[in-house]
Order: sequence, then structure tokens, then C-alpha cells
Amino acid sequence: MSETDDGRTEQAAEEAAQGAARAALEGVVVVLWQTQDYVNIAGTVRAMKNFGLSRLRLIQPVEWDPWRIQGIAHGTADVVERVEIHDSLLSALGDCAYVVGMTARARRAKRAVARPRSLAPELLGRAADAVAGQAGPVALLFGREDHGLSNEALDLCHRTCIIPTSEHSSLNLAQAVLVMAYEVWMEAQGGAQGFRPPRREAPPARVELLEKLFQDAEAALWTIDFFKSRQTESVMRTLREIVRRADPDAREAGFLRAMAIEVVKYVRRIGGLPPEGDPRDFRQADPAQNPRP
Repeated sequence: MSETDDGRTEQAAEEAAQGAARAALEGVVVVLWQTQDYVNIAGTVRAMKNFGLSRLRLIQPVEWDPWRIQGIAHGTADVVERVEIHDSLLSALGDCAYVVGMTARARRAKRAVARPRSLAPELLGRAADAVAGQAGPVALLFGREDHGLSNEALDLCHRTCIIPTSEHSSLNLAQAVLVMAYEVWMEAQGGAQGFRPPRREAPPARVELLEKLFQDAEAALWTIDFFKSRQTESVMRTLREIVRRADPDAREAGFLRAMAIEVVKYVRRIGGLPPEGDPRDFRQADPAQNPRP
């Protein structure tokens, strides 16, 4: 084979790998929470179109006018036609296997924080898994223009992402989307090395399953009177971060949930709890009336 043929084969392989990387962008979902101005939705749609993203979910937008949005963001009808409207965070994120929450600043609560560029390879790899049917989509979650994301919204996220800026850290919503879309797109453009194989047989745990795990874990902790003088919200937020960092797959998350459920069942069997009812309600009642297991 001549050097010319070798070069063509290498180029074809590189183009095929880059094509697969660009196809993985279908596994990325942009999610806007309570957007106040439709102009920012239009800017987001344009940014997505610029960098190969086509799936947008809106949660409780103040205004949704596809015709006006296309008037601002010309040539984006294909993106606008696919927009989904949701009434809650869990509705929009429930099928997602990995959620990245965007914030302009570090929060007091300890969270796993990353920068867009360092996060892009992992996002693209997970998105490829989604396109291959091995996992749910990857979500990039952006908050409302005036307040950003609440701590409760960030609790649903596997990772927090901060876009580095100068002292003035407040970005326009569409600008923030543009930066993230650009970094993921650039990773796709340079993705000739291909994607990692699946790490494990079970698919990643989805948000919906993890929320059930946290609910059952909290019930188990109430059952054994763990909280006492501890702040419930603080304890559960710490538990969430531990589980997020562990990144359990669906089988592992189900195993942890089963453990929590069995704790409650066992305490009921030995008479430490009534046969029915929420353990939290029972433990918060008069302690003198509540025998401990």
C-alpha cells in the first residue's frame, strides 16, 4: 500500500471517529429552569445550533413563543420543534443518567466542582453511552437569570460546574450555554481516540432511582434515631454528595436502597416502630412514647 493510501485510510478512520463523537452530542440535553425572558431562550437555541446540540427542555418558562424565538434565532426551526416543556425539575431530569448543574460561584455546601474544559471528555463519553442505549442522557442544567439554581436543584446534580471568569462572574444565560456547548463540541471535534468501553454491565443509576434511594435512606436514619440533634437537611446533603462521588450504577443504587428498606422493616418486626406510618413522624413525637430498638 502506498503512502497516499495509508494517509487516506488514516484520514478516513479519523473522520469516522469524529463523526461518532459528533453523533454523541444527541445524548446531551440542555435544561433551562424557570427562564424569565424568551430572548434568553432564543439565544440558547442559537448557541445549541452553533455547536451541534439539538435537545432543549424548559422547566416552567415564564413565556414560550416558538414563532418569536425563531424570529430571533434564524435557522433553528429543527431545534425549536424538539423543545420539551416540563412542570418540575424531576420531570425534566428523571430519565437522565448524569446531571451537571451550572453555577457562577462556589456554594457553602460541599459539592463536586469542575470546569467546563476538564468536564467535556466525561460528558461526551457519557453522552455516547446514551446514544448507544446503554444509559440515560446527560443533562446540562441552567438556572433562572436572577437567582441561578437553588441548593435543592443542585441536590439533583451529580456535578457542579463553574465557568471561570474575572471578578465579575455573572454571565448571561445564553452565554453560559454557549461556553458549555463550545467545550463539548471541541471535545467532539478532537475525539479521534474514540470512546471508552462501558465500565460495567449495569447502566448508570438515573436521577429517579437515586431520589428513591435518598428517600429510603432518610427513612432508615429516622428509624434508628440517627439524627437526634443533627440537622436533617445537612446530613442528607452530605449523604447525597458521598453517593454522587461514588457514582453507583443502577444495580449498586438498588442494592443500597434495599439495605435502607430492610432497616425499616426489621425495626417494625421487633416492635420499634408501628406496622404502618412514616418513621419520621413517629420519631418526632414525644420521645417518652417511643421505645428504641
